[in-house]
Amino acid sequence: MIGPAPRRTYLDVLRGLAVLVMIEAHVIDSWTRAADRGMAFGWSMILGGFGAPLFLFLAGVAVPLSAASKARRLGDDRAAARIVQKRGLEIFVLALLFRVQALVVSGGAPATLLKVDILNIMGPAIAVTAWLWSLVQSPRTRVIVFAAATVAIACATPIVRGLGWLSAWPDPIEGYIRPVPGLTNFSMFPWAAFVPAGAVAGTLIDTARVASAERRLNAGFALLGAVVALAAYAASFLPTPYARSDFWTSSPSFFFLRAGLMTAAVGLVYAWEKRLPDTRVSRALRLLGQSSLFIYWIHVEMVYGLVSAPLHGALPLPGAWAALALFCVFMLGCAVLKTRVADWLRRGGWAALPWRHSSSNMQKQV
Repeated sequence: MIGPAPRRTYLDVLRGLAVLVMIEAHVIDSWTRAADRGMAFGWSMILGGFGAPLFLFLAGVAVPLSAASKARRLGDDRAAARIVQKRGLEIFVLALLFRVQALVVSGGAPATLLKVDILNIMGPAIAVTAWLWSLVQSPRTRVIVFAAATVAIACATPIVRGLGWLSAWPDPIEGYIRPVPGLTNFSMFPWAAFVPAGAVAGTLIDTARVASAERRLNAGFALLGAVVALAAYAASFLPTPYARSDFWTSSPSFFFLRAGLMTAAVGLVYAWEKRLPDTRVSRALRLLGQSSLFIYWIHVEMVYGLVSAPLHGALPLPGAWAALALFCVFMLGCAVLKTRVADWLRRGGWAALPWRHSSSNMQKQV
């Protein structure tokens, strides 16, 4: 009988790096003054642009790992997939609650409740990817299915974005399919494709049940990811088959460039984690990765909301980067506090306090 697979802490480290990149994108975007939004600012935004796809990619990696773990425990693939699908729906509900919180805390038009952000895309994409996982049994077939879904969404993006008849749909629905100005930060095409792309890697990782196999697999990720990224970059210079396609938004070349780099990053971070597993940096990144949803939830309002209003568009770029460093340390402190509170609650919480025991003893004596 095969026991449960150990936690892949290198995925936590990579998720922690995604947290830092996400925070960098938001802080630099929100706090940099207009006069400093030149070339260096542009490169900062390009770096920050890898945070969201990396989160979606890693959410996809987690789908087959979680589903397979639950299936081994329950002995039922469909039941395991339903649990993961439920998690995807929970994330979608959290996306809606996040918008309610933003409206209550910082105000704004009620229409902002309908804004489509990363969690709005991540939740349904996780649910659909878990459903695809349940349709077939063999890892090889699952890899093929996930890869086909990835290619289909990425390659259909320029076509979908050019469909005139979608304009007749209500904006809140159209905004999930393609960008609607003022309503859409993320759309299904192409962002949802990063989830099945990650599921390809997650399915292969789940099959690597011994250390030597996982080491070879991650070496393959590093090599294959680099090849895919270079091929996608080269393809971006070829004539496009689409009537309309923009490299930075809808091009399949840019999608696969990012997907290749993220696949390579899995292998590189695996090597780093194996060589330096207990450094302070690795431990901090693991904690940030394990607290990623919590950090996302609290930091967006802090960066863009009323609490930081005096900093909005007020700092030179070097000052914004300095503020970013301090803010990342603060976020790490929040993650530490959240973890300690969660551990305390698991140990009994309020019931463990001395005065609670004294009160209980007094009641017994009475």
